[in-house]
Amino acid sequence: MTTVSHTSAEIATQPELWARAAALAGDCVGLPKSGERVAIVGCGTSWFIGQAYAVLRERAGLGVTDAFAASEFPGVRDYDRVIALTRSGTTTEVLRLLADIRGAVATTAITGTPGTPIMTSADEIVMLDFADEQSVVQTRFATTALALLRAHVGEDPAAAVRDAETAVAWVPDAALVAAEQFTFLGSGWSTGLAAEAALKMREAAGAWTESYPAMEYRHGPISIAAPNRITWVFGPVPEGLAEQVAATGGTFVAGALDPMAELVRVQKLAVAVAESRGLNPDEPRHLTRSVVLDAS
Repeated sequence: MTTVSHTSAEIATQPELWARAAALAGDCVGLPKSGERVAIVGCGTSWFIGQAYAVLRERAGLGVTDAFAASEFPGVRDYDRVIALTRSGTTTEVLRLLADIRGAVATTAITGTPGTPIMTSADEIVMLDFADEQSVVQTRFATTALALLRAHVGEDPAAAVRDAETAVAWVPDAALVAAEQFTFLGSGWSTGLAAEAALKMREAAGAWTESYPAMEYRHGPISIAAPNRITWVFGPVPEGLAEQVAATGGTFVAGALDPMAELVRVQKLAVAVAESRGLNPDEPRHLTRSVVLDAS
């Protein structure tokens, strides 16, 4: 009997969780009001999700929104609110940042784990414990948080949920699983999701992956395109890019689904590549569920 990894099982729950999170968006105390100047911070996956949210919120005309790796936060400046996105609630860089800025600016933490230090580190808590995960590699928590934030900026989640149902039923074909290299491209808010897609492939499968803004790909990175290498675009495809990749002998994938659902497809691909290489996606090399640094 084949054992389904925690990662695979968690990936499959995303359509339901996105709808559940979106329904909560109007009742979450601590999410930004229209006009507030906002910074969103996180580490790894959370940082990339923050990048996507920042573009969506500004695009909706709701106010200046910046995204930073927690370790690189430049200071409170004139922000009205700092949002910390942390699945575990224990990430050292996030906790240190919140301690440093306490009292200087309003703070909100979006987390998946109650009873952790984050609960007393931020002014407001948005709890998504129904989307927490056993796996080290983040999948459903990150996308569920983004579903919440997308709904909060006024987007209707229905189409994304439908596309996610399509994505969880998708089975990666053998050519994708056997590919030597993967590059993910995005534009606007999907640039952050392209970066997250590359991270998932590296984390779960140890695969050679890169990511770029789509229009930047021809400014150098296309030089690595070749047979048995994949260029995958989230969102609109720049004019002529598919033909240029085809001329290299590389494989071009134009993501037809909502970019968040395209990320689900990449999550599934990462698991398939890991398993094809004899790796356990639940136990990625050199990684732990949260980065907790020695206080000394």
